[in-house]
Amino acid sequence: MAEAPLSVGLVEKDTNGDALWVWCYPTVTEELRVLLLRKCCLSGENDVLHTFVFGQFKRTWYYIITTQVQDPTTLSKVTHFSLVLTARDFNPEKYASFGRVLCRSYMKYGSPARMMEGYISVLTNGICQSEENGSFLMKDYDSRKAYLAGSIKDVVIQFGMETIILYTALMLKKRIVVYHPHIEALQEFTRTLPTLIWHRQDWSILHPYVHLNQDEIEALKTSIGYVAGFTVLKVTDRPDIYDVFVNLVESEIIVAPHAKETMTMGKLHKDIGQLIVQSASDSDKSDGQVIKDISQKTREILANLASLAPDEGGKPKITLEILKGRRFPPATENFLYHLAAAEQMLQI
Repeated sequence: MAEAPLSVGLVEKDTNGDALWVWCYPTVTEELRVLLLRKCCLSGENDVLHTFVFGQFKRTWYYIITTQVQDPTTLSKVTHFSLVLTARDFNPEKYASFGRVLCRSYMKYGSPARMMEGYISVLTNGICQSEENGSFLMKDYDSRKAYLAGSIKDVVIQFGMETIILYTALMLKKRIVVYHPHIEALQEFTRTLPTLIWHRQDWSILHPYVHLNQDEIEALKTSIGYVAGFTVLKVTDRPDIYDVFVNLVESEIIVAPHAKETMTMGKLHKDIGQLIVQSASDSDKSDGQVIKDISQKTREILANLASLAPDEGGKPKITLEILKGRRFPPATENFLYHLAAAEQMLQI
């Protein structure tokens, strides 16, 4: 059965402008509750309404659907509310759809109890149906579809040959920080990057909406490699949290000084970069086909790397001596050495 949500909660903004956490089932920790209040656009200085945001904190995904209350309604003293779903899986489309159904129910009845019926129905049967609020069927939302929802072609069109920097950073499990002032653009771009390393199919590296708060930065630092999105340019003052910085507004990619040695580019990188650009430029190819082309090249590189190791059964083990013995160009040797480490094939 498909992954079900972990919890549902409500944040309301009243006519006095105060945002309060008013209800939750079954429960969320106090730490997560504070974070979710920060993420929903109802508290603090936020004056822009973001109808849907998603992110991750300590392996828990959160999905926040925010609605302006329309008259007439039973929610007389409420101007806006945010419905918050938490889950173990990455699937924005699934939780946005489910959240909208629950929001319509709450808008109509003004009661969490009625909303709970739909939530429990999805937990137990994977479906909630109602004529007036719409229906939601969990099995319609495959995780693979969520992985493929972004456009890798758009990424390559924006960055061209520089996409190879992103590919290399992801392959070597480096820390990528992305900046854009608009959360929607940030989420769309960051969610697409893990498709460059399709062989791992690992979206746990994605942190699309991070604030420069200590708890969030400390949680981020526990990850080996990641793609983290920020809406404030002040993040450039934190070189301790990135190896590669992407300014989406300026279409600029910067490799941090401390990461330049491991990120040295050579002929192999040029070949991969040209393949990526060529594939993405083909108007007849879908995003899925471009991802497949990149993935095939990746598998070829990994197969060649594995073939260098002596056959001793089990996972291939690569040593620096093996790589030096092959007399690769310095940039290729450097890349393969760090790639072997990232793929847990390195023997020191």
